[in-house]
Amino acid sequence: MKQWIIVAGLLCASGMVLAQQTETVKVQADSIFISSDTVKVGNFIIIQKNRNLSNRVDQVTNGQHQRINNVITIKTKPHNKKNNQNVVTNWGILDLGFANINDNTNYTTAQGAGYLTTLNGNPVTKNNFNLRTGKSSNVNIWFFMQKLNVTKHVVNLKYGLGLEMYNFRFEDNISFRSNPQPMVFNDTINFSKNKLYVGYLTVPFMVNFNLMPYKDNGLSFSAGVSAGYLLGSRNKQISNERGKVKYKGDFNLQPWRVAAIAELGLGPIRLYGSYSLNNLYKESTGLDQIPYAVGIRFSRF
Repeated sequence: MKQWIIVAGLLCASGMVLAQQTETVKVQADSIFISSDTVKVGNFIIIQKNRNLSNRVDQVTNGQHQRINNVITIKTKPHNKKNNQNVVTNWGILDLGFANINDNTNYTTAQGAGYLTTLNGNPVTKNNFNLRTGKSSNVNIWFFMQKLNVTKHVVNLKYGLGLEMYNFRFEDNISFRSNPQPMVFNDTINFSKNKLYVGYLTVPFMVNFNLMPYKDNGLSFSAGVSAGYLLGSRNKQISNERGKVKYKGDFNLQPWRVAAIAELGLGPIRLYGSYSLNNLYKESTGLDQIPYAVGIRFSRF
């Protein structure tokens, strides 16, 4: 019995000596490296007291710590919690871009379909659909977009809901009408402004690759498809003879739009592109025109 008492006394004495020779650092982070002669147990790091503790902790934390007696609390910057969430929502995204049309129409065939109407011996040709490219715009307002983590926040799914709005500004004086029947014709007056507005309620779906998932300004790339439903269209014209007028109607436009979409991002500003996979007009018109757009997207991810 006396032997056990002696052993217990020695262990207690050695523990007191060890406590006097060490100081404790409490770390509020996943991990921190100070030097090779430290011992880490869980979230605690034990440092030999005979070392210059204060200087070494200052070097590691840049002075961002608090010391009370022999306990030093170190505050470090944690990982970005936004990137650690499996589902992240971004509200109110804005796109500003330029729009254009890839015209593959056979106008000899289209003239016989009846949608292109000849008035005063002036038939509608490909040149009449020429756009003012610098003034033909695409503005999109996305109510929200969500990013769903699939693989370690590197591979994600992106989807959302928003409005796609196209303004096609024409160089010539073509006019769109719905009554008495849908048609396009060359007008008899000159317009200072002549544009066709087309708006869609659109759902995009993309696969996103985030190459630096834990950095706010990381490089990312997304690609996928979108489906949009035609909400409205109108032909807005300004001239000296008629003033400012708007003609509303569907103008034989396709009610659905399916497009290939992509975006390239570095931080909050990214480039986007959209290319329609179907015709802007119904097949019965004889027209074969494919809209596309490129621009800048203002988004958090």
